[in-house]
Amino acid sequence: MSAVENHLIERLPRPDRARLLAACEPVDLALSNVLCEPGQPIRHVYFPTQGFISLVTPVDGSPGVEVGMVGREGMLGAQLALGVATAPWRALVQGAGGAWRIGTVAFKRELARSPALQRGLNRYLYVLMVQHAASAGCLRFHLTGQRLVRWLLMSQDRAHSDSFHVTHEFLAYMLGMRRVGITAAASALQKGGLIEYHRGELTVLDRQGLEAAACSCYAADRRTYTDLLG
Repeated sequence: MSAVENHLIERLPRPDRARLLAACEPVDLALSNVLCEPGQPIRHVYFPTQGFISLVTPVDGSPGVEVGMVGREGMLGAQLALGVATAPWRALVQGAGGAWRIGTVAFKRELARSPALQRGLNRYLYVLMVQHAASAGCLRFHLTGQRLVRWLLMSQDRAHSDSFHVTHEFLAYMLGMRRVGITAAASALQKGGLIEYHRGELTVLDRQGLEAAACSCYAADRRTYTDLLG
C-alpha cells in the first residue's frame, strides 16, 4: 500500500504516524473472514484501507444483527483505548480489501506513547457509540426499506465504489430480517431506478435518490463523524 489510506492514521502527527506504521503490517481482508468473536481477547488491531468490516452482535444463539461498520474511517479494536482487551461483538469482513494490522501488545505500546492517538481513538469511540445507538433505534422504529437504504449507503461509503458484492441472504443476516422482506424492499429500490442488482452484484444508480429514501439515522451518523473527526 503506497498510501496510508486510513483516516485515523492520517490524522496523526507525522512522527506518531511513522512510528505506528513501522509497527504495522499490510494484510488482505478476505470476504466473510471472522476477525474476532464476542468475549474473546483480540490478538490484532486492524486499520482498514480498502476493505470494511461488519460488527455483529449475536443474540441467544441466533446469527445476530449488525450494529456497526468499520472502514477506512476507523479501526477494529478501539476498545483497547479503554483498557479492555476482549471484543464485544463478532467482526466479519463484509468487503474484501487491504488493512494495516498490528498486534495488541505493540498497539498498546504506541497508544501509551502517543497522546494524539489516544485523543483520536476517544473521539472515534464516541462515533461508534452513536452508530450503535442509531442501529438500535433504527431496528425498532424504521421500516425495512429505510433500514436497507441506510445499510446500502453505509456500505457504499466504505466500499468507495458504486458497485459491491452482497446477497439477499447476507442482507437478511446483517439487518436481522427475513429474506422475503429484503427481497421485496430491494425490488422496490430497483424498480425505482435507485439500484441495480444481478447475481450478488449491487450497483448504486442514484445516490441522491437513496439518501432521500434513507431514514434520519444515516445523516445523523455522518454529522457526528464530521463534527468529531472531520
